[in-house]
Amino acid sequence: MTEKLKTGARLSQQLRAAVICLQAASPSPRVDAELLLAHVLARPRSYLYAWPERALTKMELGAYADCIDRRVRGEPVAHLTGRREFWSLDLEVTADTLVPRPETEGLVEFALERIPTGAHWQLADLGTGTGTVALAVAKERPTCRMLAADISTGALAVARRNARRLQIPNIDFVRSNWLAGFRDSSFDMVLCNPPYVADIDPCLVDGDLRFEPSGALASGPEGLDDLRRVITGASTVLRSGGWLVLEHGTDQGKTVRTLLETNGYTEATTRRDLAGHERISAARQG
Repeated sequence: MTEKLKTGARLSQQLRAAVICLQAASPSPRVDAELLLAHVLARPRSYLYAWPERALTKMELGAYADCIDRRVRGEPVAHLTGRREFWSLDLEVTADTLVPRPETEGLVEFALERIPTGAHWQLADLGTGTGTVALAVAKERPTCRMLAADISTGALAVARRNARRLQIPNIDFVRSNWLAGFRDSSFDMVLCNPPYVADIDPCLVDGDLRFEPSGALASGPEGLDDLRRVITGASTVLRSGGWLVLEHGTDQGKTVRTLLETNGYTEATTRRDLAGHERISAARQG
């Protein structure tokens, strides 16, 4: 496919050729082509429009062709560039971490609506991955203290690097299997975007998800195993009236609310994402 990329062609021509290569492999071929070319050139995307007549060097063309080939095979753009923006934060992403999704910003929004400005709350983010949720909330609520937990040492290393580079100091990191070792009644809010895809879901062997860590995606035959663990465990570490805020699958809202209520939580509620799907559920410790 990348034979369409030609030595000596202008940036505008290379982009058009790359878009053609990516059309069958990506839902956003133009954006992907621009992000990958900007990455190869170590320039912002605006550079591509400011200098459309510029030609790629032989080395740049080889690097760009390799990126396009790998994207055609399904590798996520974030893994190819090593970066993904979330909540206006430039996050490092590796194969050890789930690629941050825009819908997860709803988890951050829900949390910030309930944490008063200037509060000194103790917060926890479970399965932090790149630190996506933890860093966004910690940045917006600098007087709070965030504890970010993950079972993956590789993911924690990425999250720590993100915190250092972004200079967000009010956050600590711990290796933990969900809530193992957490003290009772320690937190005012627990946030979690756990794996919630069913083990047999065909999406796990299709598209970009093939390249992401399966342990961060799949959770039992119904995709509910980790949600159950977090709901049960968080009831002991939350202070009275503390919030548990969860992301889940679009068909799991009713089940999650039922799980929250049967585990003694109150004020169970679910928020829809921009596509109208139930995506974020939360409740308070009774």
